[in-house]
Amino acid sequence: MDVSLLVCTTCRAGQPVIEGEPVPGARLHAALERIGAPEGVRILPVECLSACSNGSAIALAGPDRWTYVYGQMSDADAPEIMQGAAAYAETPDGIVPWRERIAIFRKRSIARIPPIG
Repeated sequence: MDVSLLVCTTCRAGQPVIEGEPVPGARLHAALERIGAPEGVRILPVECLSACSNGSAIALAGPDRWTYVYGQMSDADAPEIMQGAAAYAETPDGIVPWRERIAIFRKRSIARIPPIG
């Protein structure tokens, strides 16, 4: 399976930028990289997901799958994000049944985009 976990590395999550310090999105990306991606998932840094008022933002996407965009994530959420990404990767269409989704994915969803093509 070819699932991508897109992480907005420029996201400030509404916080001021402190010179020399990584922004919240970059900290989230680093935390996810430290854990490592589950089988079938690759972590991809992106410069912006245009979810600035809901940052830090991530998205899960793959061919012939629904794409999900989630916000209000932090580096502390990295273990749960990886659990959710693994569940997403195990589905044929990206739809994890509602009750089986991790809580942060149920509560922090920004968008669900149908498969294209």
